[in-house]
Amino acid sequence: MPVTHRNHTVLRALTAGAVAAALALAPSPAAADHEDTPTVRELLERCGESTDLCEFHPSGAPEYFQNTAEQVGSPVYNCTDHEQLSQVSWSKTTGESNSVNLSMTATFGVVFKQSFTVSYGHEWSSEHTQTQRTQVTAQPGEVATVYYGPRMQRVHGTYELHFGSRQWGHYIWYAPFTAEGPADDQGSTVTQSTRPMTDQERAAFCG
Repeated sequence: MPVTHRNHTVLRALTAGAVAAALALAPSPAAADHEDTPTVRELLERCGESTDLCEFHPSGAPEYFQNTAEQVGSPVYNCTDHEQLSQVSWSKTTGESNSVNLSMTATFGVVFKQSFTVSYGHEWSSEHTQTQRTQVTAQPGEVATVYYGPRMQRVHGTYELHFGSRQWGHYIWYAPFTAEGPADDQGSTVTQSTRPMTDQERAAFCG
């Protein structure tokens, strides 16, 4: 993933209040196609370890979206000759992910979550577990399945990293970053579907 840098002497002239403007005016990212350009992952691994400053600057409000629904619990096979009502017990845990596939328990993740709280007024949710019993209805010869789709949030932004000595030729680097996680306001969806059993299913589950 590409990263951008600024000359140290130029950035030292900026006030703290001008950081957001500096980020907005940053030049287009340079392609990481030579050995003296770090990857975003390499930079974030150094956050808080060999940096004088490591900050995350969110870009805009969080984006909310409905994640793809996945099957939860066990399917219900109706092998009787009448309509069948059943309860499907299930539990599903949804976690966080990010654009560099690094664990958010590292220092850069702590920095991200602190910035998120300050910027948006509530904490970042790293994990959410939904547990439920869902009633399903299956007609004779049908299989009923429950699906769950969690509501998610996505945050884009930029890390600003200052080093005490030149790293990859520069004192200061900016790195783009995106994180996704379960939304606090769980407007999730729970649905069910039915279909005729296949011959193989009928033989396996109905005897």
